[in-house]
Amino acid sequence: MTSFRRCSHLKVSWCILVTALVLGGVQQLPAWPHPQTPAKIECSSISSALLGHSVPFCVAFPPGYEASSNKRYPTLYFLHGLFEDEHSWLDRGGEQIWESLTAQGEITNFFVVLPAGGRSFYVNSQDGHERYEDFFIQELVPEIDRRYRTLAIASERGISGVSMGGYGALHLAMRHPEVFGSASAHSAALLPKFPNPLPTEGRWGFYARVLQEPFGSPLNESYWEANNPLTLAEHPERFAQLALYFDCGDQDRCGFEEGAQLLDHILSQKGFPHTFALRTGGHGWSYLHQYMPFSLEFHSKLFSPTQKARLTTPAKGETQ
Repeated sequence: MTSFRRCSHLKVSWCILVTALVLGGVQQLPAWPHPQTPAKIECSSISSALLGHSVPFCVAFPPGYEASSNKRYPTLYFLHGLFEDEHSWLDRGGEQIWESLTAQGEITNFFVVLPAGGRSFYVNSQDGHERYEDFFIQELVPEIDRRYRTLAIASERGISGVSMGGYGALHLAMRHPEVFGSASAHSAALLPKFPNPLPTEGRWGFYARVLQEPFGSPLNESYWEANNPLTLAEHPERFAQLALYFDCGDQDRCGFEEGAQLLDHILSQKGFPHTFALRTGGHGWSYLHQYMPFSLEFHSKLFSPTQKARLTTPAKGETQ
């Protein structure tokens, strides 16, 4: 796949976006120990009146869920990247990391909900055909709270994601702080500038058409900016109580570190407390396998009131 550093000057902004929205090929990942008792996983679907079709999702249950009939647990929604699905977190190492940290007592017990997001970027499409954001907030979250013993309050509900899913997690949390009390993002697909000009032929033309599904055909700049977490960050008073963590690799092959650093700058200028880290690494599941523990621990500490004070001390290489 073409690297960002080889992109021509005229196509820089476009290459930044598309060269690694796909999280990459199969990579050799570091091993995490398997717990003795695997977590219960359930995959199902929800019939959406807003979308007019069913949406698949998977749920990883907190250890001990079946041993009690009345205990309720926090929930973390994890959003996949472009061309992935609700099984990616389970198949590519996310479940193993979560299980291992839980078994070691590094994180508290909570659900992980893995919805299929298609190519939606987790927003309502500009043409109104695919109202994914409305589905997520109005149908998915209430249905999860109905089916499972969740703690159905914002402070016990977090959202996270990677690449396209990182964009979605920031977008949904900033727009709906009444639903999510915490948000995290790894390698979020953030662009400092609107991608222009757009190619129309070949491989790049295909990616352009993918982006036009949620953001308008032709790509609508005003709609793009209205949904952009970098734009939403200009008004942090709208999500004043949101706890926020995000990171990115310093060698992200999309160049998404530039957008992450800009988000950090905007929030810092606005005086909004947050945790940001530019970490050693690239983009994809090799990066996520190294650094997902940071976001899981971030949410866990918020879900566990006795540990909240630990959030005030950033780790090395982080800003807050």
